[in-house]
Amino acid sequence: MSHKATMWAVTVRGISCAEARVLWHLSDCHNPVEGCFPSQEYLAEACEIDERSVRRHLLSLKAKGLVNWAEQREGKYRKNNRYSLGFEAGFIAAPPEVEADNLSGSNIGSSTGQNEQFEPDKIDVLNRTLESAKPVIEPVREPEREGASATFDGSRKDREKVEKAFRRWWPSWATYPNGSEDAARRAWFELSPEQRQACIDRTPAFIAAVRERKGGSFTYPAVYLKERAWERLEDPRSDVAPPSMHNAFSRAWMALRLNELLKPMATAWPVMTAFQRMKAGQDAEAAKAVEMERREKYGWPKVNSLHDMASNGKGATVLPTLMVISESFEKVHRDSELAARWKALHARRGWPWLPQTGHEWLYFPSGEPEDAMAEFEARLNEGKGHDDAA
Repeated sequence: MSHKATMWAVTVRGISCAEARVLWHLSDCHNPVEGCFPSQEYLAEACEIDERSVRRHLLSLKAKGLVNWAEQREGKYRKNNRYSLGFEAGFIAAPPEVEADNLSGSNIGSSTGQNEQFEPDKIDVLNRTLESAKPVIEPVREPEREGASATFDGSRKDREKVEKAFRRWWPSWATYPNGSEDAARRAWFELSPEQRQACIDRTPAFIAAVRERKGGSFTYPAVYLKERAWERLEDPRSDVAPPSMHNAFSRAWMALRLNELLKPMATAWPVMTAFQRMKAGQDAEAAKAVEMERREKYGWPKVNSLHDMASNGKGATVLPTLMVISESFEKVHRDSELAARWKALHARRGWPWLPQTGHEWLYFPSGEPEDAMAEFEARLNEGKGHDDAA
């Protein structure tokens, strides 16, 4: 790869986030000597988008004068386009009135129909042909992990064994058969034997965790393999880690409690007793007091269950996302003025207050109660509805 190319890519302004992502990965494939020849399949996997989106963003980048390309052929067959980037000396942008050049890349049927090539750039490096220099198809990198290699050099028997393991794992991925099987296979062969076995063993648990936490949003299988995402199951702070047990009145427990209080109030309440009806009939103030009492007792049954367990010295299981948020909670003494303001907020919202269990110290989001709760709720909602995949 070329550090100059990637550094240039991150300084480009006036393009969308998706275009910036495509431009960066395209630049990451640039080699100052051999050129830039990534396939659209590779760019799609790297950017975690489909090939049609890659082509659309490339066309937009070309129209903005940031990239250009020439179609490459071997006989009647199209090969990966040769790209040039705006930072290179001698770069020639496409004329504004000319439609985008051929983007056949890895898909024969994806051409725009225009086969004319742009005038070659004026420096020797960009005028190299496939015969004079072997093109860089994907980024040139040193192996990043112990046990991983760019190519599998085992015996034929070993290769068949690894291929068999891949075919056993491949249909188990959540989005099968979507995603590039070839890209996933390449990533599979880069793993060590231990990593492949761990992937096979842990993938079902990873899929179950993502479906429970994120509603079934998954990344490309090749990305899952390259990032060894199943290892996140072992990190208690990861979004796919299972819930963990926490003591009552701990930071994580308090975050769980506040999270439950922010949910809609339950409406299935028992009918009022004769005493409550009599009391509520006295005047408006008494009726309001009865309503608040019932609201605290029946409005949030899960919170009252947490309180009952806390009174018996029992904690609760907390999701890792809540545990991470709770790490910023501040320590508040139960008899302090700040604790009194938190209690007043509970009263205003009709929430049940904490039980008396002998705990002197409480934990709440930092700041004044109203602002702190708004910030806490905003953090809970971060990422909800986004398209990022696990």
